[in-house]
Amino acid sequence: MPSVPSSRPAPRLAVFAVVVCVLAVAAAVVSFVQGSLLGIVWILMAGISSNMAWFYARRDRMTRAAEGEAAPTA
Repeated sequence: MPSVPSSRPAPRLAVFAVVVCVLAVAAAVVSFVQGSLLGIVWILMAGISSNMAWFYARRDRMTRAAEGEAAPTA
């Protein structure tokens, strides 16, 4: 019977955070081109979402490494 991979939300959350980061950067560029200082808020949003993407990707990588170490080598 084939094993069913466990659903892990971490890679999916990292991808969503990267998408939010890209959209926030695009919104900041549009805001600054239009002469609005609201782009500063979008830059802050991009920074937060990029940190979230880094965190979730790193956590998933560490979880996979820990699972690899815990697997029996028979």
